[in-house]
This record gives sequence, C-alpha cells and structure tokens, in this order.
Amino acid sequence: MEFLKIILDKISYYLRERGESVSVAESATSGFLQLAFSQMKSAEEFYCGGITAYTIEQKVRHLGIDYDRAKAVNCVSRDITEQMALGVASLFDTDWSVATTGYATPVEESNNEIFAYYCIAYRGMIIRSDRIELHPMTKALDAQHYFTEYVLGCLRCEVKRNHVAINI
Repeated sequence: MEFLKIILDKISYYLRERGESVSVAESATSGFLQLAFSQMKSAEEFYCGGITAYTIEQKVRHLGIDYDRAKAVNCVSRDITEQMALGVASLFDTDWSVATTGYATPVEESNNEIFAYYCIAYRGMIIRSDRIELHPMTKALDAQHYFTEYVLGCLRCEVKRNHVAINI
C-alpha cells in the first residue's frame, strides 16, 4: 500500500518541527492510518500509536465512547468519531489525534451507502470533523485507501495552519 509521500513528509516535518505528537483511532480505515504514520520519516519522534476498534464494546472500553449514544447510531456518527478522537488523545497523551468510523462496504445499516466520518482534534479541541461519501460501487479496499488519503490531506492542512499561526 502506497500513500502520497509529499503528504506524509509534510505531516512529519510539521510535527517534528513543533515537537508535537499524534495518535490514531480507527474503524473504517482499519489500520491504514496507522500504517501511513509508520511510513513517515522519523515517526518515532511524534507518532505515539493507535488503535483499531470495530466493536462498540472495544470503543467503549478503550476510547471512552458513551455506550448508549453509540448503540443508537451503530457506532457511526460525527459525534462518535469526535469521542474516538478525544479518547485516543487521552489514551496516548498526544497533542493531535485523528479518528475514523463508517462503512467501507454498502450494508443495510448504512442504507447501502459507503461513507466515513473523520475527526481531527488538537489539544482536546475538535478542529475538524466531517463526512466523506463514496459511490456505493466502490470496492472496500479502495474506499479505505481513499478515506485514509483524504484524512491525511486534511491533517496536513490543519497541522500546517496551526504551525503557521503559532510562529507568526
């Protein structure tokens, strides 16, 4: 699996330059984000780790997700993704955190749609949270790869924006 090297290099550069850390909580991307971070230059300097949690029980246990809120939406919503991002930041004690949840294949619970929610948090604050939609004929692996690339691109923008703002 290959990722856009320029995006990986930029994220690595900004995080190392500022001495900041990042962690990841995944469901829809199933470890792709963790793989991408492990491919970044000097990852050990800023990437603290991640968790892939598919079930509601594991999201509650490891990420502090509210069970009743998660159960009501089959663990897939903007709110749940935001809880995941804040939970993984707490779990790994990081400045930045990224989370994804959603459906990489069309199933009844998703109304046969393919989509993912993602969230980027910085120091306990949600700074970006949105939904990515794909055509229902998209293959699962392609969907997961697309979600990953999209989220990494968004993270690069947010890390850069924050980087510029702090150094003005």
